[in-house]
Amino acid sequence: MTRTALSDLEIAHKLADAARAAILPFFRNLTVEAENKLTDGFDPVTAADRAAEQAMRDILAQDCPTDGILGEEFPNVAGTSGRTWVLDPIDGTRGFISGTPTWGVLIALSDADGPFLGIIDQPYIGERFVGTADQARMTGPQGASPLRTKPTTTLDQAILFTTFPEVGTSEDRAAFERVAAHVKLTRYGMDCYAYALLAAGQVDLVIEAGLNAYDIQAPIAVIQAAGGIVTNWEGGPVHDGGRALAAATPELHAAALKRLQQG
Repeated sequence: MTRTALSDLEIAHKLADAARAAILPFFRNLTVEAENKLTDGFDPVTAADRAAEQAMRDILAQDCPTDGILGEEFPNVAGTSGRTWVLDPIDGTRGFISGTPTWGVLIALSDADGPFLGIIDQPYIGERFVGTADQARMTGPQGASPLRTKPTTTLDQAILFTTFPEVGTSEDRAAFERVAAHVKLTRYGMDCYAYALLAAGQVDLVIEAGLNAYDIQAPIAVIQAAGGIVTNWEGGPVHDGGRALAAATPELHAAALKRLQQG
């Protein structure tokens, strides 16, 4: 089987469209139940997660048979092209089962150097954030517009997001608090939507820990295309997951990184 004539971006949009169609019938559907993937703690998964990822995998099997697939819900597929599609069908399943529209579909295409194409899609709101080497754009109910991170350079003017107040380990929490103590505003609980807001110029920093590759690769591509910077807490690549620092500008990134590393 050979690859189709569609471009990478066309395929990515096709994946996002398929995931939207698979997920929306389940959202705010009171009959949908969540399973817990953990015996100690709570990591939910729903039929919507699995249906969306399977729909995307079916497309990739047809359109990109030599590419690898890394997804949250099903085993990895080894490719031969040196390229991997990285899929999180619902980033923020806790928000999904709570009825909040802050979850999203994450789609990235990466090679040995990391992600070079990313989509953050919010099906219920109808917003899609796209980042490639030559495009940073969002579409939504108010039409289309370019993505551009804010010009903020100092912590005292920054809006900071993280998903969980506890962030990670006690040491991670202490590091996060060293940054939070110096910013203008700290907010919680937005999952991947926080990264989309950073790319759209609404917020300035996102700091998280305990991430998987499928949690961060699409945000990396979108934010970098919009002019921002995303690294681990040591200032290196974070496309394999772990502790992530996303910032609107290099100056703000450096200021936040210094605070994270002070301990």
